[in-house]
Amino acid sequence: MTEEVKAILENIRPALQADGGDVELVEVTDDGVVKVRLVGACGHCPMSTMTLKMGIERTIKDKIPGIKEVVSV
Repeated sequence: MTEEVKAILENIRPALQADGGDVELVEVTDDGVVKVRLVGACGHCPMSTMTLKMGIERTIKDKIPGIKEVVSV
């Protein structure tokens, strides 16, 4: 499952980088929680929660049914 998440993040990454940010995969837990770190402009942007939940989480959950949540660490 980790490799699938990495592949999806690679597809999302250009949009984040266009705004000066990026995302790093920290961990995919056995219970379906993806832990990521938002960096650059995304790390302190007031819209980062929306980016995380409505962008990254929704995309990953749509493509990998076993994922329950994406959280920022």
